[in-house]
Amino acid sequence: MKRQSVEAGERLYGWLFASPWLIGLFIFFLLPLAASIYFSFTTYSILEPGEFIGLRNYRELMQDKVFWAAVYNTVYFAVFFVPLSIVFGVLLALFLNMKVKGMAIYRTLYFLPTLVPQVALAVLWMWLLNPHFGLVNGMLDKLGIAGPAWLGSEFWSKPSLILMSLWGIGQAVVIYLAGLQDISQDYYDAAEVDGASWLQKVRNVTLPLLTPVIFFNLVMGVIGALQQFTLPYALTKGQGTPAHSLMFYVMHLYDNGFKYFKMGYASAMAWLLFLAIMLLTGILFMTSKRWVHYQGK
Repeated sequence: MKRQSVEAGERLYGWLFASPWLIGLFIFFLLPLAASIYFSFTTYSILEPGEFIGLRNYRELMQDKVFWAAVYNTVYFAVFFVPLSIVFGVLLALFLNMKVKGMAIYRTLYFLPTLVPQVALAVLWMWLLNPHFGLVNGMLDKLGIAGPAWLGSEFWSKPSLILMSLWGIGQAVVIYLAGLQDISQDYYDAAEVDGASWLQKVRNVTLPLLTPVIFFNLVMGVIGALQQFTLPYALTKGQGTPAHSLMFYVMHLYDNGFKYFKMGYASAMAWLLFLAIMLLTGILFMTSKRWVHYQGK
């Protein structure tokens, strides 16, 4: 009996200590989450309580040209940026994993861009890619190449954004580097005994054993790419110019919710994005069994 009372007291203290986090979870996460589901079926606008309209918000989204432009831009960015970030991230990590004098300096230099705030990054690249006096077009001009309008061009605006985003992959490189250093030297010794070249070691040892880290960065990269906001918003002052070529999904969601006060419409957009991310993440997890390899398995 005494033992049961002691265990009950320990459970009570456990709940008491966890209660601040649980209360915060309910108030700041679960409650707004449930409210957004309801608001997605209403005309709620912050200023007015709104009325229940069923699936009208979702039907209107299907007819919204800016919505589809934002979907296209977001998918375009994710399809190109995520694979490129993985390829360049792994290559940089392989380079930074070499035993070369002063490597700590190189690692620091490649990581530094991730410390630059997104708004400052946007200002920097707006100057670099300026079609008239930018450093990039200035260098191309010396080579006899007429540089494009970059951010002022409907065709080049998204590739320009991908280039800017690739400049800040240092955080992913650090994770790849940690994964490389976690691979046991025994695998490389065994491959060397079999006469494997450096390239064969990379292809048959390094990459297979690095797949758990690649998978992690793939999932995080997809989620981050689909939520791209700060950089294009700062570059275009929220306009998504030129011709909506830099209007991304979350930008359009933000505009509807906080610029036009169509909070019900924005909630519907948020839940479509949530479902898309959940679907893609689920597909990645299901397919990971075929290509992700763990040491010792």
